[in-house]
Amino acid sequence: MNRRSARTPATRWKRTALYGAALALAALALQWLDYQRLARTHWDDFYIGLIAVSFLALGVFVGARLFGGRRPPAPFDGNPQARDSLGISERERTVLLELAAGRSNKEIARELHIAPSTVKTHVAPPVRKAGRAPADRSGAARPRAGPGALNRPQA
Repeated sequence: MNRRSARTPATRWKRTALYGAALALAALALQWLDYQRLARTHWDDFYIGLIAVSFLALGVFVGARLFGGRRPPAPFDGNPQARDSLGISERERTVLLELAAGRSNKEIARELHIAPSTVKTHVAPPVRKAGRAPADRSGAARPRAGPGALNRPQA
């Protein structure tokens, strides 16, 4: 029998694994030596990179704290003292807010599940209390024709 045929598959596997481990160790040693050379010759680049990564982490942290998870602003409550002094009910306030948003009486009625005439009923008292004519929904004085029309009292 010759020498080649005496080798069994288990022996070949062990020898292949041993050669593979030796090559892996040699590659590891070369990489370590290369790292040592790079660490000694380019230490300033390493520290600059470390500082850059630190500032990146700090920027992400501060940005998340400042802009992430923002709570929505509190709903607008208006001027409670003025509302109380005028005696405006909560329903009248709701209707007036809808009017201020530019909705028509029919749209408000549909939204609040009331009749359009009820919307008019809710609009009239606060408008009178504020000193405006009920038909003047916008609350702004309507200019009349001619000079000084804004200074004349309305009829």
